Amino acid sequence: MLTKVVLNGSGVRELLRSSDVLADLERRAQAIASQAGPHFAVATEIGANRARAVVHSIDYDGALAEAHDRTLTRAIDAGR
Repeated sequence: MLTKVVLNGSGVRELLRSSDVLADLERRAQAIASQAGPHFAVATEIGANRARAVVHSIDYDGALAEAHDRTLTRAIDAGR
């Protein structure tokens, strides 16, 4: 027997934009940035449809570390 599930679009959007989701994303992004080193920082925001977090290099040394050694890419597992 099949059961049809209909999602409430506004409810899903509200959940994806909630402070709990943002806090979880920020915790994960901070763990990644911490693992990657001092040349990386976290930026978070709540967009139109969902919360998001970004880990980015804050200086030339961070960009160089990512380009040569994949420092940030290797740190992604810290966010699990």
